[in-house]
Amino acid sequence: MNVLVVDDDPELCELVCTALAREQHVVTTADSLATAAKRLEAGHLDVMVLDLDLPDGSGLALCRQLRAARSLAAILILTATGDVAARVEGLDAGADDYLVKPFAVAELRARVRALGRRRERASPDTLRRGDVVLDFHVRRAHRAGLEVALTAREWAIVEILARAEGRVVPRDELLSEIWKEVSEATNASLGVLMSRIRRKLGRELIRIVRGEGHAIA
Repeated sequence: MNVLVVDDDPELCELVCTALAREQHVVTTADSLATAAKRLEAGHLDVMVLDLDLPDGSGLALCRQLRAARSLAAILILTATGDVAARVEGLDAGADDYLVKPFAVAELRARVRALGRRRERASPDTLRRGDVVLDFHVRRAHRAGLEVALTAREWAIVEILARAEGRVVPRDELLSEIWKEVSEATNASLGVLMSRIRRKLGRELIRIVRGEGHAIA
């Protein structure tokens, strides 16, 4: 995969680049928002590892910019701020995952692998429910004829539910498949993303079975 690491700490960039290069990823770096924009113009991107505190602004601005441009690149925020409010703000800006510094290199590699697998995993070609049409092949969502932007992690949730073909997917199963861990933090992140999906595509698309999980209606 093509990975872009956006961070102004040269030692951290070297550490992350070395770790991801060992996974056979093609890794480039940027130490500012301006440099990141140039890297994005230069070629295809699969995953971005993004710090929030950059010399020329917040990484959240770049995150929002990519989502507004309908980019399908997965975004992993890697930053020192780890409180719940910051995590929610990052996910609402369009990030797919959030990892706090200091971090374990093995966990970083695992999270990047997981983001890559979700991009490649087979899904139904299309799903139609009422006025909602989801094209999993090109990752385009429409509601009432208007295109709706979904992040890579939102697509991952919808794809898992679509593959279940109406079966109720337990909440812990979603957490394990998407985040590889069941914790208070990942549970909170799932709640944020699920509310966002239902707001974008309609509450009737995803059925909530209290105490059990979620299913495509």
